[in-house]
Amino acid sequence: MKGLKKAAAAMVLALMAALLSGCLYPKDQLGQNQKPPKDAIMNVQAVVDQYQKDTGLLPIQNSTETTPLYEKFKVDFDKLKRMNYMSSIPESAYEQGGSYYYLVINEDTDPTVKLMNLVLYQQMNDVQAAVKSYSDTHEGKLPEGAELYPGFKGIDFDALDMKEPALHSMFSGAILTPMIDAKGTVYIDYGADIMQALSKLESGKKPGEQADLRAVLVDSSDFVPVKSPVYRLVNGEPRAARQ
Repeated sequence: MKGLKKAAAAMVLALMAALLSGCLYPKDQLGQNQKPPKDAIMNVQAVVDQYQKDTGLLPIQNSTETTPLYEKFKVDFDKLKRMNYMSSIPESAYEQGGSYYYLVINEDTDPTVKLMNLVLYQQMNDVQAAVKSYSDTHEGKLPEGAELYPGFKGIDFDALDMKEPALHSMFSGAILTPMIDAKGTVYIDYGADIMQALSKLESGKKPGEQADLRAVLVDSSDFVPVKSPVYRLVNGEPRAARQ
């Protein structure tokens, strides 16, 4: 009996620890660093492919011309469930309370499922709101820091009276830098990530000067660069470009 009581006590303690860890690390916090299972992405890709084969269309939500490239075509999970293409939505999907939007890119040529990290997205929305509030109360002045690229500057978070968010790259795991353009639009600087990805390419496969270098990141991972500007190759290095 004593052995059973000890085992039961151990189980209770383990359960309490699990519950406490869940409170200390809510789902939206975990989502930034924990990537969804690969099979979830592969399953959604298979369903999207089958739907297109059957209907000639893609199961995507409507978007506008002004929607940024890597936020544009969200997978319409409601339609896929309603038409019996899926029995359940992946736990990592926003629609299921997860931390990712499932997107379709290359919709006209090679429809491919990728993920957008909503934790990063929300962090940048918070920074954008702070920048706008600062500009509105300082006669249009922006909280600019040092120049990072022509037309792009770092953000003076002291002026905003807020702590700079820790933006964890989905590509390298490194901490990324937020920046603003002359209009006060907030972006994340993926220059270092792109440079790292370019260094891994064979010389004959390197993109030309007019190519959007963000594709190098997307092609080599399951993710899209959240809140990113276009990047071009200038003197052998990636440079953010005004859109």
